[in-house]
Amino acid sequence: MRPLLLYAALCLSPLVCAPTLAAPAREPLTIAIGYLGYRPDPGPLLSNVIPEPEDAGLQGAKLAIADSDTTGRFLQHDYQLTARDAQSPEQLAAAAKALHEAGLRLFVVNAPAQSLRQLADAMPDSLLFNAGSADDALRTSLCLPNVLHTLPSRAMLADALAQFLAVRQWNRWLLIVGQRPEDRAYAEALRRAAKRFGHRVIAEKAWSFDNDQRRSAQAEMPLFTQGSDYDVVLVADEHGDFGEYVPYHTWLPRPVAGTQGLTPTGWHKTVETYGAAQLQRRFEAQAGRWMNDRDFAAWIAVRSIAAAVTQLGRADPAAIRALSLSDDLPLDGFKGRKLGYRPWNGQLRQPIPLVHPRALVSNSPQDGFLHPVSELDTLGYDAPESRCRLSESIR
Repeated sequence: MRPLLLYAALCLSPLVCAPTLAAPAREPLTIAIGYLGYRPDPGPLLSNVIPEPEDAGLQGAKLAIADSDTTGRFLQHDYQLTARDAQSPEQLAAAAKALHEAGLRLFVVNAPAQSLRQLADAMPDSLLFNAGSADDALRTSLCLPNVLHTLPSRAMLADALAQFLAVRQWNRWLLIVGQRPEDRAYAEALRRAAKRFGHRVIAEKAWSFDNDQRRSAQAEMPLFTQGSDYDVVLVADEHGDFGEYVPYHTWLPRPVAGTQGLTPTGWHKTVETYGAAQLQRRFEAQAGRWMNDRDFAAWIAVRSIAAAVTQLGRADPAAIRALSLSDDLPLDGFKGRKLGYRPWNGQLRQPIPLVHPRALVSNSPQDGFLHPVSELDTLGYDAPESRCRLSESIR
Protein backbone atom coordinates (compact mmCIF):
# COMPACT_ATOMS: atom_id res chain seq x y z
CA MET A 1 0.00 0.00 0.00
CA ARG A 2 1.29 3.45 -0.85
CA PRO A 3 2.30 5.69 2.12
CA LEU A 4 -0.51 8.20 1.54
CA LEU A 5 -3.14 5.47 1.36
CA LEU A 6 -1.71 3.84 4.49
CA TYR A 7 -1.82 7.18 6.34
CA ALA A 8 -5.41 7.76 5.22
CA ALA A 9 -6.39 4.33 6.48
CA LEU A 10 -4.77 4.91 9.84
CA CYS A 11 -6.42 8.32 10.13
CA LEU A 12 -9.80 6.70 10.20
CA SER A 13 -8.97 6.16 13.88
CA PRO A 14 -8.67 9.54 15.69
CA LEU A 15 -6.64 7.92 18.49
CA VAL A 16 -3.93 7.01 15.98
CA CYS A 17 -4.03 10.26 14.10
CA ALA A 18 -4.33 12.66 17.07
CA PRO A 19 -0.61 12.89 17.89
CA THR A 20 0.16 14.03 14.35
CA LEU A 21 -2.27 16.93 14.43
CA ALA A 22 -1.14 20.42 15.39
CA ALA A 23 -2.34 21.64 18.80
CA PRO A 24 -4.87 24.47 18.66
CA ALA A 25 -3.45 27.93 19.30
CA ARG A 26 -3.92 29.26 22.83
CA GLU A 27 -6.17 32.23 23.34
CA PRO A 28 -4.38 35.27 24.81
CA LEU A 29 -5.19 35.76 28.49
CA THR A 30 -4.79 38.92 30.55
CA ILE A 31 -4.40 38.43 34.31
CA ALA A 32 -5.19 41.68 36.12
CA ILE A 33 -3.99 41.87 39.72
CA GLY A 34 -4.58 44.71 42.15
CA TYR A 35 -2.15 45.74 44.87
CA LEU A 36 -3.68 47.53 47.86
CA GLY A 37 -1.32 49.07 50.40
CA TYR A 38 -2.00 50.88 53.65
CA ARG A 39 0.31 51.06 56.67
CA PRO A 40 -0.74 53.22 59.65
CA ASP A 41 1.64 55.91 60.78
CA PRO A 42 3.58 54.36 63.71
CA GLY A 43 4.06 57.77 65.31
CA PRO A 44 7.30 59.01 66.84
CA LEU A 45 9.91 56.43 67.80
CA LEU A 46 12.29 56.68 70.72
CA SER A 47 15.15 54.97 68.93
CA ASN A 48 17.24 55.13 65.77
CA VAL A 49 15.41 52.19 64.24
CA ILE A 50 15.56 52.18 60.44
CA PRO A 51 12.00 52.69 59.17
CA GLU A 52 10.41 50.23 56.81
CA PRO A 53 10.62 51.38 53.16
CA GLU A 54 7.48 53.14 51.97
CA ASP A 55 7.26 50.78 49.00
CA ALA A 56 7.67 47.58 51.04
CA GLY A 57 5.44 44.95 49.49
CA LEU A 58 4.81 46.85 46.28
CA GLN A 59 8.30 46.23 44.94
CA GLY A 60 7.88 42.51 45.59
CA ALA A 61 4.63 42.44 43.64
CA LYS A 62 6.24 44.32 40.74
CA LEU A 63 9.12 41.85 40.56
CA ALA A 64 6.70 38.92 40.58
CA ILE A 65 4.81 40.45 37.65
CA ALA A 66 8.06 40.66 35.68
CA ASP A 67 8.99 37.09 36.63
CA SER A 68 5.54 35.82 35.66
CA ASP A 69 5.60 37.61 32.31
CA THR A 70 8.92 35.96 31.48
CA THR A 71 7.28 32.54 31.33
CA GLY A 72 3.77 33.75 30.66
CA ARG A 73 4.58 35.14 27.22
CA PHE A 74 5.06 31.58 25.90
CA LEU A 75 1.48 30.81 26.91
CA GLN A 76 0.20 34.22 25.74
CA HIS A 77 -0.48 35.16 29.36
CA ASP A 78 -0.11 38.86 30.13
CA TYR A 79 0.19 39.78 33.83
CA GLN A 80 -0.77 43.32 34.77
CA LEU A 81 -0.48 45.02 38.15
CA THR A 82 -2.54 48.01 39.25
CA ALA A 83 -1.26 49.42 42.53
CA ARG A 84 -3.03 51.73 44.95
CA ASP A 85 -1.49 53.10 48.16
CA ALA A 86 -3.80 54.74 50.68
CA GLN A 87 -3.33 57.05 53.65
CA SER A 88 -6.35 55.79 55.59
CA PRO A 89 -8.67 52.76 55.76
CA GLU A 90 -11.36 54.79 54.03
CA GLN A 91 -9.08 55.61 51.09
CA LEU A 92 -8.08 51.95 50.86
CA ALA A 93 -11.71 50.84 50.73
CA ALA A 94 -12.50 53.42 48.04
CA ALA A 95 -9.51 52.32 45.95
CA ALA A 96 -10.51 48.68 46.26
CA LYS A 97 -14.07 49.48 45.23
CA ALA A 98 -12.87 51.33 42.14
CA LEU A 99 -10.62 48.46 41.07
CA HIS A 100 -13.38 45.96 41.71
CA GLU A 101 -15.82 47.95 39.61
CA ALA A 102 -13.18 47.97 36.86
CA GLY A 103 -13.30 44.17 36.82
CA LEU A 104 -10.38 43.13 39.03
CA ARG A 105 -10.94 40.06 41.18
CA LEU A 106 -7.42 39.17 42.31
CA PHE A 107 -5.73 41.31 44.97
CA VAL A 108 -2.55 41.44 47.03
CA VAL A 109 -3.25 43.32 50.26
CA ASN A 110 -0.59 44.91 52.48
CA ALA A 111 -2.74 46.32 55.26
CA PRO A 112 -3.63 45.72 58.93
CA ALA A 113 -6.07 42.98 59.91
CA GLN A 114 -9.08 45.27 60.29
CA SER A 115 -8.71 46.71 56.79
CA LEU A 116 -8.19 43.23 55.36
CA ARG A 117 -11.44 42.06 56.96
CA GLN A 118 -13.32 45.02 55.52
CA LEU A 119 -11.99 44.37 52.04
CA ALA A 120 -12.77 40.67 52.22
CA ASP A 121 -16.35 41.39 53.28
CA ALA A 122 -16.80 44.05 50.59
CA MET A 123 -15.51 41.81 47.76
CA PRO A 124 -16.76 38.27 48.43
CA ASP A 125 -16.34 37.29 44.76
CA SER A 126 -12.62 38.14 44.82
CA LEU A 127 -9.52 36.35 46.07
CA LEU A 128 -7.26 38.33 48.40
CA PHE A 129 -3.70 37.46 49.41
CA ASN A 130 -2.74 38.79 52.83
CA ALA A 131 0.81 40.10 52.54
CA GLY A 132 0.66 42.58 55.39
CA SER A 133 -0.93 41.26 58.59
CA ALA A 134 0.60 38.69 60.96
CA ASP A 135 -2.52 38.66 63.14
CA ASP A 136 -3.14 35.16 64.53
CA ALA A 137 -6.91 35.59 64.77
CA LEU A 138 -7.11 35.71 60.97
CA ARG A 139 -5.80 32.13 60.96
CA THR A 140 -7.66 30.73 63.96
CA SER A 141 -11.11 32.25 64.44
CA LEU A 142 -11.99 34.87 61.81
CA CYS A 143 -11.46 32.44 58.92
CA LEU A 144 -12.06 34.79 55.99
CA PRO A 145 -13.22 32.48 53.18
CA ASN A 146 -11.71 34.47 50.30
CA VAL A 147 -8.30 35.23 51.85
CA LEU A 148 -4.99 33.33 51.63
CA HIS A 149 -2.06 34.35 53.83
CA THR A 150 1.48 34.67 52.49
CA LEU A 151 2.94 36.65 55.42
CA PRO A 152 3.84 34.35 58.34
CA SER A 153 1.67 34.69 61.41
CA ARG A 154 3.08 35.78 64.75
CA ALA A 155 2.59 32.22 66.00
CA MET A 156 4.73 30.88 63.16
CA LEU A 157 7.50 33.35 63.97
CA ALA A 158 7.38 32.61 67.69
CA ASP A 159 7.36 28.84 67.14
CA ALA A 160 10.32 29.10 64.77
CA LEU A 161 12.31 30.96 67.41
CA ALA A 162 11.22 28.67 70.25
CA GLN A 163 12.33 25.58 68.33
CA PHE A 164 15.81 27.02 67.88
CA LEU A 165 16.03 28.01 71.54
CA ALA A 166 14.96 24.49 72.49
CA VAL A 167 17.78 23.04 70.39
CA ARG A 168 20.23 25.34 72.19
CA GLN A 169 18.58 24.54 75.54
CA TRP A 170 17.99 28.19 76.30
CA ASN A 171 14.80 27.40 78.18
CA ARG A 172 14.58 30.09 80.87
CA TRP A 173 13.22 33.30 79.41
CA LEU A 174 13.06 36.91 80.54
CA LEU A 175 10.25 38.48 78.50
CA ILE A 176 10.09 42.26 77.93
CA VAL A 177 6.83 43.56 76.42
CA GLY A 178 6.22 46.96 74.83
CA GLN A 179 3.18 49.17 75.27
CA ARG A 180 1.54 48.80 71.86
CA PRO A 181 -1.23 46.27 71.05
CA GLU A 182 1.06 44.66 68.48
CA ASP A 183 3.70 44.12 71.15
CA ARG A 184 1.19 42.42 73.42
CA ALA A 185 0.07 40.18 70.55
CA TYR A 186 3.68 39.20 69.81
CA ALA A 187 4.25 38.48 73.50
CA GLU A 188 1.20 36.23 73.58
CA ALA A 189 2.61 34.27 70.63
CA LEU A 190 5.88 33.86 72.56
CA ARG A 191 4.08 32.63 75.68
CA ARG A 192 2.21 30.06 73.58
CA ALA A 193 5.45 28.94 71.94
CA ALA A 194 7.11 28.57 75.34
CA LYS A 195 4.41 26.15 76.47
CA ARG A 196 4.59 24.15 73.23
CA PHE A 197 8.33 23.62 73.24
CA GLY A 198 9.22 23.23 76.90
CA HIS A 199 10.39 26.72 77.85
CA ARG A 200 9.55 28.74 80.92
CA VAL A 201 9.02 32.48 81.20
CA ILE A 202 10.63 33.01 84.59
CA ALA A 203 9.99 36.77 84.58
CA GLU A 204 7.99 39.18 82.47
CA LYS A 205 8.44 42.94 82.49
CA ALA A 206 6.39 45.63 80.80
CA TRP A 207 8.35 48.43 79.18
CA SER A 208 6.86 51.66 80.43
CA PHE A 209 9.65 54.19 79.93
CA ASP A 210 9.02 57.14 77.64
CA ASN A 211 12.51 58.62 77.67
CA ASP A 212 15.16 58.55 74.93
CA GLN A 213 17.14 55.32 75.26
CA ARG A 214 19.83 56.66 72.95
CA ARG A 215 21.09 58.63 75.94
CA SER A 216 20.12 56.46 78.91
CA ALA A 217 20.18 52.79 77.84
CA GLN A 218 23.62 52.09 79.27
CA ALA A 219 22.47 53.21 82.73
CA GLU A 220 18.82 52.09 82.74
CA MET A 221 18.68 48.83 80.79
CA PRO A 222 20.97 46.79 83.10
CA LEU A 223 18.86 47.75 86.10
CA PHE A 224 15.64 47.00 84.22
CA THR A 225 16.84 43.48 83.29
CA GLN A 226 17.88 42.50 86.82
CA GLY A 227 16.24 39.37 88.18
CA SER A 228 16.49 35.62 88.50
CA ASP A 229 18.96 33.80 86.30
CA TYR A 230 17.71 33.53 82.72
CA ASP A 231 19.15 31.97 79.57
CA VAL A 232 17.86 34.49 77.04
CA VAL A 233 15.99 37.79 76.88
CA LEU A 234 12.89 37.78 74.66
CA VAL A 235 11.75 41.17 73.35
CA ALA A 236 8.29 42.05 72.03
CA ASP A 237 8.71 45.48 70.40
CA GLU A 238 7.44 45.36 66.82
CA HIS A 239 7.86 49.07 66.14
CA GLY A 240 11.32 49.41 67.64
CA ASP A 241 10.56 51.80 70.50
CA PHE A 242 13.22 50.33 72.80
CA GLY A 243 14.23 46.87 71.65
CA GLU A 244 17.29 47.98 69.72
CA TYR A 245 18.92 48.98 73.01
CA VAL A 246 18.46 45.70 74.85
CA PRO A 247 21.41 43.77 73.29
CA TYR A 248 24.68 44.29 75.21
CA HIS A 249 22.86 46.21 77.95
CA THR A 250 21.35 43.30 79.91
CA TRP A 251 22.26 42.74 83.56
CA LEU A 252 23.40 39.20 82.80
CA PRO A 253 25.52 38.49 79.70
CA ARG A 254 22.76 36.78 77.74
CA PRO A 255 21.57 36.64 74.10
CA VAL A 256 18.58 38.69 73.00
CA ALA A 257 15.89 37.42 70.62
CA GLY A 258 12.40 38.23 69.39
CA THR A 259 11.63 41.42 67.52
CA GLN A 260 15.26 42.47 68.03
CA GLY A 261 18.50 40.51 68.30
CA LEU A 262 17.96 37.03 66.87
CA THR A 263 14.81 37.60 64.84
CA PRO A 264 12.42 35.20 63.07
CA THR A 265 11.17 36.64 59.79
CA GLY A 266 9.56 35.65 56.53
CA TRP A 267 12.50 36.91 54.46
CA HIS A 268 15.83 38.68 54.88
CA LYS A 269 18.76 39.92 52.83
CA THR A 270 20.96 37.13 54.22
CA VAL A 271 18.80 34.34 52.73
CA GLU A 272 20.88 33.21 49.74
CA THR A 273 20.59 29.42 49.35
CA TYR A 274 18.37 27.39 46.99
CA GLY A 275 18.57 30.06 44.29
CA ALA A 276 17.52 32.88 46.63
CA ALA A 277 20.64 34.89 45.76
CA GLN A 278 19.37 35.32 42.20
CA LEU A 279 16.01 36.53 43.50
CA GLN A 280 17.80 38.95 45.82
CA ARG A 281 19.89 40.36 42.95
CA ARG A 282 16.89 40.83 40.68
CA PHE A 283 15.04 42.61 43.46
CA GLU A 284 17.94 44.91 44.35
CA ALA A 285 18.44 45.81 40.69
CA GLN A 286 14.78 46.81 40.47
CA ALA A 287 14.16 48.45 43.84
CA GLY A 288 17.60 49.73 44.81
CA ARG A 289 17.31 48.20 48.29
CA TRP A 290 17.10 44.88 50.13
CA MET A 291 14.06 42.63 49.93
CA ASN A 292 12.15 42.32 53.21
CA ASP A 293 9.41 40.04 54.51
CA ARG A 294 6.52 42.05 53.06
CA ASP A 295 8.22 42.21 49.68
CA PHE A 296 8.57 38.43 49.70
CA ALA A 297 4.96 37.96 50.86
CA ALA A 298 3.71 40.07 47.94
CA TRP A 299 6.10 38.35 45.52
CA ILE A 300 4.99 34.84 46.47
CA ALA A 301 1.34 35.94 46.33
CA VAL A 302 1.64 37.01 42.70
CA ARG A 303 3.72 33.93 41.90
CA SER A 304 0.98 31.77 43.45
CA ILE A 305 -1.55 33.34 41.11
CA ALA A 306 0.76 32.78 38.14
CA ALA A 307 1.40 29.14 39.06
CA ALA A 308 -2.34 28.50 39.36
CA VAL A 309 -3.20 30.31 36.11
CA THR A 310 -0.50 28.36 34.25
CA GLN A 311 -2.04 25.10 35.43
CA LEU A 312 -5.69 26.11 35.04
CA GLY A 313 -5.48 28.13 31.85
CA ARG A 314 -7.81 30.74 33.32
CA ALA A 315 -7.82 33.42 36.03
CA ASP A 316 -11.00 32.51 37.87
CA PRO A 317 -10.64 33.44 41.59
CA ALA A 318 -12.66 30.48 42.85
CA ALA A 319 -10.63 28.03 40.78
CA ILE A 320 -7.34 29.57 41.93
CA ARG A 321 -8.50 29.35 45.55
CA ALA A 322 -9.53 25.71 45.19
CA LEU A 323 -6.23 24.76 43.56
CA SER A 324 -4.25 26.68 46.19
CA LEU A 325 -5.97 24.84 49.03
CA SER A 326 -5.24 21.48 47.42
CA ASP A 327 -1.95 19.60 47.22
CA ASP A 328 -1.67 20.17 43.47
CA LEU A 329 -0.27 23.71 43.24
CA PRO A 330 3.41 23.70 42.24
CA LEU A 331 5.03 26.53 44.19
CA ASP A 332 8.72 27.33 44.61
CA GLY A 333 9.76 30.09 47.00
CA PHE A 334 13.56 29.66 47.10
CA LYS A 335 13.34 28.29 50.64
CA GLY A 336 14.51 24.75 50.02
CA ARG A 337 11.13 23.09 50.54
CA LYS A 338 7.92 22.69 48.62
CA LEU A 339 5.55 25.45 49.67
CA GLY A 340 1.80 25.19 49.80
CA TYR A 341 -1.27 26.61 51.51
CA ARG A 342 -2.76 24.97 54.58
CA PRO A 343 -6.22 23.74 53.62
CA TRP A 344 -7.83 24.69 56.91
CA ASN A 345 -6.83 28.38 57.17
CA GLY A 346 -5.10 29.35 53.91
CA GLN A 347 -1.73 30.07 55.53
CA LEU A 348 1.30 29.53 53.32
CA ARG A 349 3.51 26.77 54.69
CA GLN A 350 7.09 28.01 54.64
CA PRO A 351 10.39 27.73 56.52
CA ILE A 352 11.22 30.70 58.75
CA PRO A 353 14.74 32.19 58.68
CA LEU A 354 16.28 33.20 62.00
CA VAL A 355 18.59 36.13 61.44
CA HIS A 356 20.50 38.97 62.97
CA PRO A 357 21.10 42.11 60.90
CA ARG A 358 24.10 40.76 58.99
CA ALA A 359 23.78 36.96 58.96
CA LEU A 360 21.43 34.00 58.70
CA VAL A 361 21.71 31.92 61.89
CA SER A 362 19.31 29.05 61.18
CA ASN A 363 16.05 28.00 59.53
CA SER A 364 13.03 26.51 61.26
CA PRO A 365 11.50 23.99 61.54
CA GLN A 366 14.51 22.57 63.32
CA ASP A 367 15.59 18.96 62.84
CA GLY A 368 13.75 16.59 65.13
CA PHE A 369 10.45 18.49 65.33
CA LEU A 370 8.18 16.04 63.54
CA HIS A 371 4.61 16.21 62.26
CA PRO A 372 2.36 13.53 60.71
CA VAL A 373 1.68 15.64 57.60
CA SER A 374 4.43 18.23 57.19
CA GLU A 375 7.21 19.45 59.48
CA LEU A 376 6.27 22.95 58.33
CA ASP A 377 3.02 22.52 60.26
CA THR A 378 4.98 22.56 63.52
CA LEU A 379 5.11 26.34 62.96
CA GLY A 380 1.96 28.21 63.85
CA TYR A 381 -1.54 26.92 64.51
CA ASP A 382 -2.13 23.36 63.38
CA ALA A 383 -5.51 22.15 62.13
CA PRO A 384 -6.81 20.98 65.55
CA GLU A 385 -5.91 24.37 67.04
CA SER A 386 -7.87 26.42 64.47
CA ARG A 387 -11.60 26.74 63.92
CA CYS A 388 -11.02 27.48 60.24
CA ARG A 389 -11.95 24.86 57.63
CA LEU A 390 -11.59 26.73 54.36
CA SER A 391 -11.19 23.67 52.12
CA GLU A 392 -14.51 22.21 53.28
CA SER A 393 -16.38 25.04 51.56
CA ILE A 394 -14.99 23.91 48.20
CA ARG A 395 -16.72 20.54 48.27
